[in-house]
Amino acid sequence: MKKIVSLIFIIALFSCSNKTEQAKLELYKVDVKKRIYHKDGTRTYDDYVAMDTRSMDHLQDFKPNKKPQFSKFGGDKKNQVEASGFFRTEKIDGRWWIIDPEGYLFIHKAVNGLKRGGSERNLKGFDEKYNSPVDWMTQTAQMVKSNGFNGAGSWSEDNVIREMQQGRENQLAYTINLNFMSGYGKIRGGTYAVPGHTGYPNSTIFAFDEEFKIFCEEKAKNLVQYKNDKNLLGYFSDNEMPFKTSNLEGYLSLENKNDQGYLAAKKWLDEKGIEELEITDETRNEFLAFCGETYFSIVNNAIKKYDPNHLYLGPRLYSSEKNNEAFMTVAGKYIDVVSCNYYGRWTPREEELYNWANWTGKPFMITEWYVKGEDSGLPNVTGAGWIVKTQHDRGLFYQNYTLKLLESKSCVGWHWFKYIDNDPEQEGTELSNMDANKGIVNNDYDEYIPLLNLMKDVNLQAYDLIEFFDNQNQ
Repeated sequence: MKKIVSLIFIIALFSCSNKTEQAKLELYKVDVKKRIYHKDGTRTYDDYVAMDTRSMDHLQDFKPNKKPQFSKFGGDKKNQVEASGFFRTEKIDGRWWIIDPEGYLFIHKAVNGLKRGGSERNLKGFDEKYNSPVDWMTQTAQMVKSNGFNGAGSWSEDNVIREMQQGRENQLAYTINLNFMSGYGKIRGGTYAVPGHTGYPNSTIFAFDEEFKIFCEEKAKNLVQYKNDKNLLGYFSDNEMPFKTSNLEGYLSLENKNDQGYLAAKKWLDEKGIEELEITDETRNEFLAFCGETYFSIVNNAIKKYDPNHLYLGPRLYSSEKNNEAFMTVAGKYIDVVSCNYYGRWTPREEELYNWANWTGKPFMITEWYVKGEDSGLPNVTGAGWIVKTQHDRGLFYQNYTLKLLESKSCVGWHWFKYIDNDPEQEGTELSNMDANKGIVNNDYDEYIPLLNLMKDVNLQAYDLIEFFDNQNQ
């Protein structure tokens, strides 16, 4: 009888343990609203749907490093290779890395738009908390680094960052967006504002203008001042340009038949011996690659001529071009790190991540992505990101997204969009940044603690997580 009771107890205990194990492995369900883009140009959100969400809680065999050690730039203090004195890239044992100036393996975990808000509420909040721009940046750098970030992404106040970092031991690796094409377009004329980026005639950039090459040469002369700055990660050349398979017809349909873009497209087609009615998808892909190569060769040559020490991070690709093999192949000839603004994915897709690196032969960074919380009290109408209910849900999205990136052996960083929320009361703001909860701080510069806590959990363990995932996949 005692044996039977003992056996029943053991079975019950095993059953209970097994259920607990299953419960631990079950993915979280986060209620999410997805952005819907309509053919008439309007944008809405669908109803809440539950999305499978993986978090640190689901990595049952992972043992967090209680005291992770970082280099002064935020690299992995456990792993050091040859140093060049500047940030560079290297593929080691099948995995891409950025190598920091001291030679430590490095993943760039950055916040975009590390800059002060410009609304009345922002100004009031700033005056209540900070004594000066440098005081603000000093405290902000300490805050982001304490939450595991080690860099500043696009549209950050790099001049204040540089002033703040003079003589300091712990550094914030920053980036600069040069805006070659959009800057040239403002002088040339013909560009216009669209949500998130600059619009061009027929969605065709001015890469074939001889004056564009001259403009880039002159602008790049200013890069000499950054040439010896060890804290600079690298340069973006532009943001979200319309590299599309429709570019060939776009150039050919320009009204001005003396436009250099029209003439270049017509010459290209004529040299191929192809009539306009004979254009195929293969022709379109080939021309897109030709357009891309023209642009990349001009901006890369200008950057490297005046600053050969820093990485060229690309033009922050955002649409179907990053999934076009012909285009990405030529991009890889010039770009050091492929930058992708990656929306519409709750979880990054393995196939897409693999293709970007495989086609270019280079590592990639995700340079724009976010989710908006309804508990912020903001309307959350503008912008491309998802909507969730709480800041805690935003943090779960961050973990789900970055864990997938860390599993990829070609991802060398991510840039969260962005530092401070949009303020609906601010006038004259960019069309995609008018009223949404995108920040890690609100418009009074108060931190979103539930979000930051979950960000911190991944950020501080990033290097150990890479080792964990790589060991699992051996």
